[in-house]
Amino acid sequence: MSIKPLADRIVAKKEAATTATASGILLGEAKEKSNTAVVEAVGPDVKNVKAGDRVLYQEYSATDVKLDGTDYLIIKEEDLLATL
Repeated sequence: MSIKPLADRIVAKKEAATTATASGILLGEAKEKSNTAVVEAVGPDVKNVKAGDRVLYQEYSATDVKLDGTDYLIIKEEDLLATL
């Protein structure tokens, strides 16, 4: 990956939304989007997460970037809600 986040930003790959429940029930298109991602890289000022962490982020806080056919999210650390 050639994206290096600056300051308190992280670069993450969005996780696909779940299409079935744990018991095997298939979910339709109406299911809400997933707001979870896997951290790929962190900026030098990020203190609470590291590469490889799964995070929950605010829905409209991420910037979508497509690089070499891969979709990434750039998120400020303050817009992260939790680690999973």
